[in-house]
Amino acid sequence: MQGREDAQRGYLDVEALAGELLVPGSVFAFLAKHRGRLFPDSMMEDLFPSRRGRPSVPAPVIGSVLVLQALQGLSDRETAEALTFDLRWKAACGYGLTDTAFHPSTLTYWRRRLAASENPHRIMEAIAEVVAETGVLKGKRRRAVDSTVLDDAVARQDTITQLIAAVRRFGRDVPAGQDLVRTHARGYDYTRTGKPDIAWDDQDAKDGLISALVTDALALLAAVDPDDLEGKAADAYALLALVAGQDVEPAEDSDGTDGRWRIARKVAPDRLISTVDPDTRHAHKTQSRQQDGYKAHIVIEPDTGLITAAELTKASGPENSDGAVGARLIGTDPTIAGIHVDVLADSAYGSGEMLAALARTGHTPVIKPWPVRPAVEGGFTLDDFTVDEAAGTMTCPNGLTRKITAKRRVTFGAACNSCPFKARCTTSARGRKLVLHEHDALQREHRQRATEPAFKDDYRTHRPMAERSIAWLTRGNRRVPHRGIRPNNAWLQLRIAGLNLRRLLALGLTANEGSWALG
Repeated sequence: MQGREDAQRGYLDVEALAGELLVPGSVFAFLAKHRGRLFPDSMMEDLFPSRRGRPSVPAPVIGSVLVLQALQGLSDRETAEALTFDLRWKAACGYGLTDTAFHPSTLTYWRRRLAASENPHRIMEAIAEVVAETGVLKGKRRRAVDSTVLDDAVARQDTITQLIAAVRRFGRDVPAGQDLVRTHARGYDYTRTGKPDIAWDDQDAKDGLISALVTDALALLAAVDPDDLEGKAADAYALLALVAGQDVEPAEDSDGTDGRWRIARKVAPDRLISTVDPDTRHAHKTQSRQQDGYKAHIVIEPDTGLITAAELTKASGPENSDGAVGARLIGTDPTIAGIHVDVLADSAYGSGEMLAALARTGHTPVIKPWPVRPAVEGGFTLDDFTVDEAAGTMTCPNGLTRKITAKRRVTFGAACNSCPFKARCTTSARGRKLVLHEHDALQREHRQRATEPAFKDDYRTHRPMAERSIAWLTRGNRRVPHRGIRPNNAWLQLRIAGLNLRRLLALGLTANEGSWALG
């Protein structure tokens, strides 16, 4: 049943008693006065189609609580405690001095209802409507894109731990799974808690355990027809298959049919690192900075610092690269629909695919280009070779012309041996070979534009706000609170809603004759 906030203030209403203590222009002060307008009861009515049952937490209260929780980075229990003991929270949410908060599990209940609804990000959209009504973005024709890695909420698991956990999950979620484990997985006692009791410094003992676990996993997979599974059972089967294959390989002088396996001497691409949260991944934002978690991608309007679009993805995989997600967000940003903007970004977004996507939509890239590196230190780069796309040829610095193949390859071969520039071009005895990107012409044109003073001035002037917005996003809150992409993306949208509201207040947000405006 939809709960509704009582318009009649109680005798000990905190906002009435001590509202003047709230910092003017703060999120607390704003919600104390305007939560009912920002999050009206009608906003949540579709979540409670029945008129029966115990009334829910009113929409103005839960909307305020979820925004404040995401803004301050609190757990559910910490949020309930803040609502009980912090006068700022009580004033912002319309609580009385002696009122106690709801149980922390209520927040889980609300998140699940929102996630299952047709509009799971309605709180973010409510604040986006405030942004639109103020007109603060009108005429703003620049957007900056950036990303940052957020730590996950689970511990990284080694291969042995993952195999044991995946077999246990198979036993729990697959029909008759426990019987299957008892019958087909006899290499290890999967009811045993704690780490396996082996000599961990003995490589033969480790290989023996790996062999037993992989053999058990393969036997379980063979005992079930995956086409007959669905839901959790299908997920458990897929997880076991993935874990049993990603980190192991047949032992030396074995093809695996004899049951001898070892941990692979390589790292699987898009490697799963935890069965507790199968969506978390290894992340390499830079060569020196490695994390486990997710990647948050955002689009920022650089004059105001408002975030206009965002998405949380896995931290690895080509479909989750900065260029791929950046192009997707620019294409779906509702604040620039139908207009052309300058898109500012660092070199991680300088891919040919990103440039092509911007060209198709008419946006102008102000993106630091990918560097072109010579094959020989101090020698010729790709830009020293002339490409004629119409003729399908490439000409080297010595004037030699070769055809570009269907696979975009160019081979100069033996002609390099007599070339006076060979020492500056290649060290290969077979001559110089190049592979041209599908969008090589766009990349060349973009690198040329990037040398112009106007390009550099625009980039240096407006790009820093993206770094500042990333700092606001991660300040005191670099770890995601949930497991999985979907709940953590919902959390990201809530946090951005809070950040945008706080930013609007810093810009002078006011309620003016029934509409939102900037002072």
